[in-house]
Amino acid sequence: MFIEYELAGADLGEVRFALSPMNELTLSLRTWRQPGRFPLQLRWLQLTEPARAGLDREMLVALTNDDMWSPDFLTPRPWSPLTRFDDELEALARTPAEVVRADIAEVHPDRSSRPAVLRGRPDRVLARIVEAMAAYWTACFDPWWPRMRAVLEADIVHRGRTIAREGLAAMFADLSPRIRLVDDVVVIEMTTKVGYRRTTAGEGLTLAPTFFTRNVTAPISPDEPPLIMYAARGAGSLWETDRPVTPDALVGVLGAVRTRLLVLLEAPASTTELAVRLGVTAPAVNQHLRALRDAGLLTSARHGRSVLYLRSELGDRLVEVSRGRAGS
Repeated sequence: MFIEYELAGADLGEVRFALSPMNELTLSLRTWRQPGRFPLQLRWLQLTEPARAGLDREMLVALTNDDMWSPDFLTPRPWSPLTRFDDELEALARTPAEVVRADIAEVHPDRSSRPAVLRGRPDRVLARIVEAMAAYWTACFDPWWPRMRAVLEADIVHRGRTIAREGLAAMFADLSPRIRLVDDVVVIEMTTKVGYRRTTAGEGLTLAPTFFTRNVTAPISPDEPPLIMYAARGAGSLWETDRPVTPDALVGVLGAVRTRLLVLLEAPASTTELAVRLGVTAPAVNQHLRALRDAGLLTSARHGRSVLYLRSELGDRLVEVSRGRAGS
């Protein structure tokens, strides 16, 4: 089957790129059902296994079916590369009851075999979904999201360069072998029985990179805004821990972890991101960061709800001098 989006005009004004934390969270539920289909995410599943044990597994598993479909209200159309999860969660909590009922019926059409957690009043079902998704985000996504977002943003930059160099058709062809631009129509080959054709007039077409599809994903219903979620570049190295080359002279003075932190903090990063990248706990990272900051080797500044750390001028000079001596 095919989903076809008729572009109101084959120009850049009809196509936009955006990110959705909620989409990533929802699509990741596919790994719970069939982890073998997502070999690049097995490391993440291993890392989050203890945290997932305390979540509302009954509800989270029910939010996909055997065809890997999820209710459309859980994969909202993002409008910006800067979309925040908290904003999407608030919007999810306001989903009308009739939408909840209809979208769940699309995914689990046979009411008699529908998971029990999805059979109650729509408002109560939605409240449990919101609670389960919020807990899932906090436990399994929040520590990794800065790094995930960086990879997704890099993918968008790459697609923009492809458009500039080779044009819109080449960009679509590069997204997936299942996508092509034919005249003014974006044709998506689906592996399921979903198929429809609709125009993007008045709404445009949003393209969103994701880590949790092998090919391409689109809304089940033609009533949903035009959206294509495609496999992001760089997913293979996402879960690897960083092992930066550290000057031996500094390791002897500061220790291995603090030297690695100092080398990594050429660019600003948060405690949670650094903990994931180095494969150590956040409290341990915090102790090292405070010690380095107190020594004048780092600076810190609040960015939203996170504190970002960055090498100071003194830290820069220390790394440069130690590298210079290592190379002499």
